[in-house]
Amino acid sequence: NPPFSDKRWSTGIDPANDRFERFKAFGVPPAKQGDYAYLLHIVRSLKGTGLNGGGKAACILPHGVLFRGNVEAEIRRNLVRRGYIEGIIGLPANLFYGTGIPACIVVIDKAGAQARLQADGGIFLIDASGGFIKDGPKNRLRSRDIHKIVDVFNKQLVVPGFSSRVPFDKIEKNEFNLNLPRYIDSQTPEDLQDIAGHLQGGIPRADIDALASYWEVCPQLRHALFKENRPGYVDLAVETSAIKSTIYGHPEFASFIKDMNAHFAAWREPAREKLEALEAGCRPKEVIAELSEDLLAHYTGKPLIDPYGVYQHLMDYWAETLQDDCYLIAAEGWRAETYRVVEIIKAGKKKGQEKDKGWACDLIPKALLVEHTFAEEQAAIDQLAAELESATTRRTEMEEEHGGEDGAFGELDKVNKANVTAQLREIKGDEDAKDEATVLSGWLELNKEETALKKRIKEAEAALDVQVYAQYPKLAESEIKTLVVDGKWLAVIDAAIHGEMDRVSRQLTQRVKELAERYETPLPLMVDRVGELEEKVYHHLERMGFSWK
Repeated sequence: NPPFSDKRWSTGIDPANDRFERFKAFGVPPAKQGDYAYLLHIVRSLKGTGLNGGGKAACILPHGVLFRGNVEAEIRRNLVRRGYIEGIIGLPANLFYGTGIPACIVVIDKAGAQARLQADGGIFLIDASGGFIKDGPKNRLRSRDIHKIVDVFNKQLVVPGFSSRVPFDKIEKNEFNLNLPRYIDSQTPEDLQDIAGHLQGGIPRADIDALASYWEVCPQLRHALFKENRPGYVDLAVETSAIKSTIYGHPEFASFIKDMNAHFAAWREPAREKLEALEAGCRPKEVIAELSEDLLAHYTGKPLIDPYGVYQHLMDYWAETLQDDCYLIAAEGWRAETYRVVEIIKAGKKKGQEKDKGWACDLIPKALLVEHTFAEEQAAIDQLAAELESATTRRTEMEEEHGGEDGAFGELDKVNKANVTAQLREIKGDEDAKDEATVLSGWLELNKEETALKKRIKEAEAALDVQVYAQYPKLAESEIKTLVVDGKWLAVIDAAIHGEMDRVSRQLTQRVKELAERYETPLPLMVDRVGELEEKVYHHLERMGFSWK
């Protein structure tokens, strides 16, 4: 990964008389553009095509090396004609620190150069510029993006809009310009507006045909959603508000969801066995490598589901939680030990002193043990919390209702127990202030109820905390495994992967609704409607004494 466009690349050397002959067969790079200087240094350093095979390398360079002219074009031509460039991978912009320009990976392979030239194998191109996630001010390749690039390159897969094998004769016709958009159209197809549809009504059949991946899985769902209008156009067969329920409730779609659930279960069982078999000394990196590759292969080829999207869910959870848990098990085995959480006070009179913040357990968080062992106790606390929320809501509504200038709380600087009690004492015995006294008394009752509920919740939580803390040493290894593998790891992965199926249904629902609303009102009907509204406005104005017709 050399510095991009290094202007000082030739410092200390004489490129025209280079003793290593790095530039002799290709050309001397521009004095202020050192990208090819580094690439040619790499090429010269690689083994030739001897008995031990040729050398291979990959170099990150700015996109400009693929299309810049003059001497760089000559260098590029010579590299291509020798067959040294095996492939080029275009990367997203704003990926590297210090620059926002897009870059590419140039893959050099001397071993297969002659074979590629003789068979016109050309150069394998990948445009991965669209696969990234925003990470602060920069872009970042996700695990799924990297895996897809590696898979496609190593397997030499031609994926429309992503990769292509370009023969040498086509490159030569393009004057050895290797700019990726010349060979790969990675642009998202434009969502075209159909003029006839807007004028005469009806959803273009071409837009419905574009959803073919859904109809391949649910062919009858298409007929449930659409009906014939005229040649080339269809109408929505259900109300717009019923699109979602029609899709979700259709037997074919329900069958698809059921099959996907069973498909995940088929991966989950062997995965659970592998995870429960982990022990002290295991290698976490090997664990996630095997687990993730199995998951990716398991979903490859399944309809409507992006296997790399499923893979990413697992890798995200690995980075977030699973990785730390596996390293804990690798170091200590299946031990769920608690520890005190101590915080160092950073400011004030007690600066530097330790403050006990309670306890925690990394492998089995308190909430997980509560959910599976103390559900009734937690439900009781939740009920008290709901009662507290209800009392707080009633008190807040009372304050809003009687908070005006003439209200019971109007003269109070702040509505609290002390002020309300003092105000109630002041108006005690005043016959004209009975209503105000009733409101103030009601507020105090609610405040008292809130205080009592808060105390009960605090006591219940403290009691539960003691119970949960005492439960950890009692957990057998089999219980720990069940809690961690089923209740924690696989539960989270299951929910994330099922989110992919929800995404599939949402995308279809949104697209059908979008098309239905787009062509719902044809232009002539819209014009008539405007005319009707215009007449109504004129009549209203006439009744108001205004007329200019």
